[in-house]
Parts: sequence; structure tokens; C-alpha cells
Amino acid sequence: MTESPTVRLAVLIDADNVSSSHSSALLAELARYGIPTVKRAYGDWTTQQLTGWKGELARHAIQPIQQFANTVGKNSTDSALIIDAMDLLYSANLEAFALVSSDSDFTRLATRLRESGKTVYGLGQRKTPASLQAACDKFIFLEVLRDQDDSDDEPGPDADTEGDSLPDLRTIMEAAVRSTAQEDGWSPLGAVGTYLGKAHASFDPRHYGFSRLSVLVGKQDYLDLDHPDGGQPRVRVTPKRTARKRAPAKKTSTEKAAAKKG
Repeated sequence: MTESPTVRLAVLIDADNVSSSHSSALLAELARYGIPTVKRAYGDWTTQQLTGWKGELARHAIQPIQQFANTVGKNSTDSALIIDAMDLLYSANLEAFALVSSDSDFTRLATRLRESGKTVYGLGQRKTPASLQAACDKFIFLEVLRDQDDSDDEPGPDADTEGDSLPDLRTIMEAAVRSTAQEDGWSPLGAVGTYLGKAHASFDPRHYGFSRLSVLVGKQDYLDLDHPDGGQPRVRVTPKRTARKRAPAKKTSTEKAAAKKG
């Protein structure tokens, strides 16, 4: 998805559902997509559970929103976040929302915000239900943000583990290339990235252990990556090489004589 540093963005954090250890990484990631104009964290700040968040609130200028757990078994934090999101939708000059939670209860909220023309970014753990991931324009895994190392272009030690909860890479890559291919069979790399972002909200090269899409493509033996002089990178599915049919061996003079006698 194209980065838009001037987009006004509301960051709404379900602090009951997200560890404070992700705060710096998630805000740094969201700065790629817009300006975090509104930053709020929701939870019952009277409990020991949110102690780790208290230092992060001042460090990142995040406004804490107090929501008491009035009823056991009922998550009032979710309701407060949803109500605020709808208020911001109609009262604030915002182009995008970031919902930071792994809770599927926010699926309808994400859908509603998109119906109103807002871009929705989701940030949560790999265990986040597929319904919430699909409801966002883009979904980002918090584990990847915390552990990423942009200087490392090789799959990390957790790449296979992450892949267990992700779409099969070969399947979605081949589909993306074929869907955007031109007459010569080559697809612009940018078009492939755009297609993947639209078809799979949670797609991110970092989820598969690579820093960039070009690096990921270059490491797949079923894809060819080309960068023409003065042109944009392009990719194609590696053509299947059919084995040449071997010509029948010529008969020797003895075999020919035997054939005539027969």
C-alpha cells in the first residue's frame, strides 16, 4: 500500500488486548502510512495488568481512556473504543484509522469505517481471527514489527512458524503474477505488490522473513525477477521446460538385414 505521510490517522489501542512492549514499534510502523493525529489507549487503568503501559503513555503522548470493568465477563473497553471511533468518524478530520487489537469484536467496526470511505489499518498478533484481518485494508502482525531487522534479507528463525498461519506463499504469488501479467508474461513488480495488498490484507514480505517484496521474489525458485536497464523491476512465473523428445536410434546394418529376412 502506498505510503501517505500527510494522511491524518487515528490510532485506537485496545490496551487490555495488546502488550505495551509493542508500542514503539507499532507507532513507528504507522508513521509510514500517515500522521498519528489521535492516539488513544483504552483499558481499566486501575488494574495491575496495565502497569507496563503507563510509562509508554507519556513517552508517546498517548491519551489513556479509563473504562471500568463494571460487569465480570463483559469487555467494556471494546464498547468505549467503538463509540469513540464512531464519534471521530463524524466529528474529526481524519482519513484513516488504526485499530490495535487481536479481538474479532472489532470486525464490524473496521467494516463500517471502510464503508464510510476511511482507510483502516489493523495491528494484532498472528492469532488474530481471519475475519478481522480481512475487514481491514491492511493488517500488520505485531510480532513482525517487534522482531524485524531490515538489514537481514534471509528468512528469520521464526519464518516457518509464522508461515503456518499465513496463506501459502507460492499459491498467492503465482496468482498475483498471473493476474497482472502483460502479453509477454511479465508483470511489473509494483503491480504485483498492489494486487497482493488488495487480495490479502495481511500480506507483508516481513511475515515471510524478507525485508522487501523484491528480495522475497528473488529468493523464490518458481519466479524470475528482471530489472531492465532504465525500466522498472518485473517478475514472471518461471516457464516449465519441457523435455525434448529423443529421435529414435538408427538401426544398424545387421538389424536392417534381419528385418528384411523377417
